[in-house]
Amino acid sequence: MTKTFTAKTVLFLFLILLSGCQLPGKKTESIKILPPEELYGQLFIDIQSNEKNILGDSKTFVDCVPKGDIDKILSDYSKLKNKSDSVVIRNFLEANFTIPGYETEYKTDSSQINDHITKVWALLKRQPDEVKSGTLIPLKFSYIVPGGRFREVYYWDSYFTMLGLQADNQTETIQNMVDNFSNLINSYGFIPNGNRTYYLSRSQPPFYALMISLLAEIKGDSIYKKYLTQLEKEYSFWMNGTEKLSSTNNSYRRVVQMKGGETLNRYWDDNNTPRAESYLEDIQTAKRAKSIRKNSKDEVVYRDIRAAAESGWDFSSRWLSANKENTYELYSIHTTEIIPVDLNSLLYNLEYTISKAYQVCNNKEKAQEYSIKYTARKEAILKYCWSTDKKFFMDYNFVEHKQTEIYSIAGVYPLFFNISDKNQAALVSAKIQLSFLKAGGVVSTLNTTNQQWDAPNGWAPLQWVTIQGLRNYGYNYLANEIKKRWLNLNEKVYHNTFKMLEKYNVVNTNLKSGGGEYPTQDGFGWTNGVYQKLSKE
Repeated sequence: MTKTFTAKTVLFLFLILLSGCQLPGKKTESIKILPPEELYGQLFIDIQSNEKNILGDSKTFVDCVPKGDIDKILSDYSKLKNKSDSVVIRNFLEANFTIPGYETEYKTDSSQINDHITKVWALLKRQPDEVKSGTLIPLKFSYIVPGGRFREVYYWDSYFTMLGLQADNQTETIQNMVDNFSNLINSYGFIPNGNRTYYLSRSQPPFYALMISLLAEIKGDSIYKKYLTQLEKEYSFWMNGTEKLSSTNNSYRRVVQMKGGETLNRYWDDNNTPRAESYLEDIQTAKRAKSIRKNSKDEVVYRDIRAAAESGWDFSSRWLSANKENTYELYSIHTTEIIPVDLNSLLYNLEYTISKAYQVCNNKEKAQEYSIKYTARKEAILKYCWSTDKKFFMDYNFVEHKQTEIYSIAGVYPLFFNISDKNQAALVSAKIQLSFLKAGGVVSTLNTTNQQWDAPNGWAPLQWVTIQGLRNYGYNYLANEIKKRWLNLNEKVYHNTFKMLEKYNVVNTNLKSGGGEYPTQDGFGWTNGVYQKLSKE
């Protein structure tokens, strides 16, 4: 039995409990919440592989809610004539599905930016979900969505959203979101990328421990004890298969045995098929890969694309190889070969937090067990990810047994979690000031590509991690300069558009951000959160 099948089984049982059993003799429509490939079969394939992009965004159809019984809808579709006619298909979808729009359809006004964000929290808040057929995994408590095409909760986004909620004293919403994530861990053994069935094969950067620490700041250390079980379950998810590793079998799911015997982690996805929400795009990428590299395998490309989606950096030159023209194209993706410095820093923090939770529980033996784990991981991060030549923390390619060539702001995570020594922090600070600092804040990588997690784009979560990492080592002037430039850019764009955006062009603040699979979204959860936190400190 695969992990994905187990997750679906748990979801099915969970829905039975929520919806209740059908009464004898009373006919009711069955509720089906499944991955869209299984839910809609041929209809899914026809819609998602249609090059005319009938709904305008590949994510739209997989987020639709059926208006009636799914079996009848599929039966009617099988009898539909002229399936090659986009107008016919569009009319069929409108008749049988509620087609979602964008999630921040509000009238802009000239409110002061902090007041605007406070208003937008209410617009981005979702109340406890009703149990309906479709792909949305229902959550028991209210939560904040990012906005735009992102109509569900997202894992790592939510931590940065919570920073702003904390600044606005919205503790109840923070508590509700933590409890939603805790329930997901209880149900699936991990936190999915988002509360959609098509995300059940992957997670996102493990920020749950930071959420627990944030809540503990507000409510006290008893929070660590309350959520210790969930912290350990998430850790088990990331470390699953460690016992299978050996010198001849050095990788399994998200764990990798390094050449020196250490265990570190990579991003992964349990599926090796096109993403449901980007089906046609992934098929086209795999075809492109095969046209360039004759030995390319579709399932490997799909897995690496999905693993990059788990990283949150989808997509970036971090996961790509340079071609002969020294450019980075998506077909060259090889995410699963890479030991990411940010992921392993986050898992260091997860081990540290579990150790702290056991200290709160007065369990010295277990606290020491996890202390040994995080100490060993720290040593491994310093061994494999610190570059004495580049004077920066780099990702590591465990297949080629060498660091990658990609400078990225992920290299500041060891400062954010106090893993770096003082000399390394000084060198990282110098590199940030020399190369990463731009007019609007810090840029994601030093490569200008057509991917959204590269130059010229900057992202709120990376500004926060960089600012706090520098502050940890006393580089307050540089940290405050980044803060000032980022807030000024947010304010400049807001005063021109009255919108908070998903990402920004930090190189030329007169131009829009770009790149990626979709236009820049507005709303926007983590931008709001980081702005609110930084501007109110």
